[in-house]
Amino acid sequence: MDIKELTPEHYDAVIALGNLVHGDNYLDLESIKLIHQKSIKDNINASFVGIENNQLLGFRLTFAPLNWTVDRWCSCELWQVPIKKVCYFKCNTVAEAARGKGIGGLLLNESVKAVKKQGGVAGVSHIWLQSPGNSAFRYFSKAGGKLVKTHPNRWLPDSLENGYVCTLCGSECHCDAAEMLLTFK
Repeated sequence: MDIKELTPEHYDAVIALGNLVHGDNYLDLESIKLIHQKSIKDNINASFVGIENNQLLGFRLTFAPLNWTVDRWCSCELWQVPIKKVCYFKCNTVAEAARGKGIGGLLLNESVKAVKKQGGVAGVSHIWLQSPGNSAFRYFSKAGGKLVKTHPNRWLPDSLENGYVCTLCGSECHCDAAEMLLTFK
């Protein structure tokens, strides 16, 4: 398994895997370009891909501290760390056939190393609580993430306003998100 920084050569495969796992219109070319741009601070890229035998098996998309917008789904007052030192873990996605092999953890570790170099001390994420077997919550908890708050219908605006089609709910997503904070050691 090779863990590499996200580059434009990975865009098509990242879009395809992201839409397969998370649902139609989760990613497109415009959004992945913007995410990639937001990943870079001080010439350090915080987003990574996992590749084996020239095949993308997973990716971790991470916005660098100060390169993302705090929105109504963020409970900053509960974080107990300065917002300017917090990255945003957009998503961690692993192909079904590659799950359970530790790829998600490897990708997260590389992002954490990069964010530390960018000056970050923590990362926040909105974890999909309806993931199969609640694996996303278990994975992020095992990595040290702590629950901050649960947000019902977190992706409903994305489905209604941006055409996101949830793999479980269809075109009107009612899935919940666990806002979680991972503080770096």
